[in-house]
Amino acid sequence: MVIGYTTGVYDLFHIGHLTLLKNAKGLCDKLIVGVTVDELVLYKGKRAMIPYTDRAEIVRSIKYVDAVVPQYDMDKLSACKKLGASILFVGDDWYGTEKWKEYEEVFAKEGIRIIYFPYTKGISSTKITEALQYTRGWADGKEVAKSQVNHLNQGNG
Repeated sequence: MVIGYTTGVYDLFHIGHLTLLKNAKGLCDKLIVGVTVDELVLYKGKRAMIPYTDRAEIVRSIKYVDAVVPQYDMDKLSACKKLGASILFVGDDWYGTEKWKEYEEVFAKEGIRIIYFPYTKGISSTKITEALQYTRGWADGKEVAKSQVNHLNQGNG
């Protein structure tokens, strides 16, 4: 049985999240998803709009997901080993970076492949948050380009 693992905040769940989970499930028999706990989101300098328990339940409800576990830290290697995952799925924004080239070598020594998926262009939880701030007058001094808001409103995702 091939077990795959991926992690994410999954705040303001969108089509990019769904596409990643669908593609990941297509490459493994069992997909385990680590949903980042609120404390780790804060540690990373961000803030989730949706609390961890709700985000975990949303992800758990996706038909491509076999199990959800809390992500308490950034140690993906330990998580993969603990869960028996032989594949780690990550976004392609990390591909080719020195950090991830090193990770690939370390993970390979443990028999774990890293597979990169492209991010869905034009959509992210950050862009949705910015669009909401702009359109609802929640802007906190941060300008959001009208073209971004229009793009999100048109569903061109």
